[in-house]
Amino acid sequence: MNTSAWRNFAAHLLILACVPGLSFALSLSNSAIKALGDAGTLAVGEFHTCAITDSGSVKCWGNNAYGQLGNGSTSTSLTPVTVTGLTGATTVALGAIHSCAIVTGGAVQCWGYNLEGQLGNGSTIQSTAPFPVAGLSGATALELGDGHTCAILAGGAVKCWGANNNGQLGNGSEILSTTPVAVTGMTGATALALGSRHSCAIVTGGAVQCWGNNFYGQLGHISATSSLTPTPVVGLSG
Repeated sequence: MNTSAWRNFAAHLLILACVPGLSFALSLSNSAIKALGDAGTLAVGEFHTCAITDSGSVKCWGNNAYGQLGNGSTSTSLTPVTVTGLTGATTVALGAIHSCAIVTGGAVQCWGYNLEGQLGNGSTIQSTAPFPVAGLSGATALELGDGHTCAILAGGAVKCWGANNNGQLGNGSEILSTTPVAVTGMTGATALALGSRHSCAIVTGGAVQCWGNNFYGQLGHISATSSLTPTPVVGLSG
């Protein structure tokens, strides 16, 4: 999107953000959007927003109670702020209160809330600036749930990390992981989507496999039984 088109869009964009005890709505002006510049990719979380600029940096705005804007603070920002030290971003994805980006070469960096290890850095300590996901390379796609994160790797394998109380990491357990674990039996993944407590992938040929919480039948396998590993969505292909 060119600068003029982006500014025209952004000038009429309504951003709704909330912090404890405060709600506010802001219609961004052209002058405010000048801080952003040309944006090529946009992602939204629960109450924050991030965009990759043409230079490969990332700028974020909105709620920042857990450092999800990545600028080294926990102060909410009404206008875009630069994510500290992040360059070469090719993909940005946001969860409810954490954020991640794929950078040139396929490494992943995450920041924000981390109580369940969703930043993938081997700890459960939140980070107000990007931190590399431990031992992960070759990522081609990235998706974030409320408390877990998954990436497709070159070749179509999937690795996930973070909350796992309903098996949403797909590794056959219900134990959270602060570092990436392989989704059991998953090959040929071409796309990912994460819910609050379940995960799904499209695989080569167009079939869909899902895993995690299934209280409402969201895994699509005819029962309401949760699954700790991927199961095919019944009757769906292409």
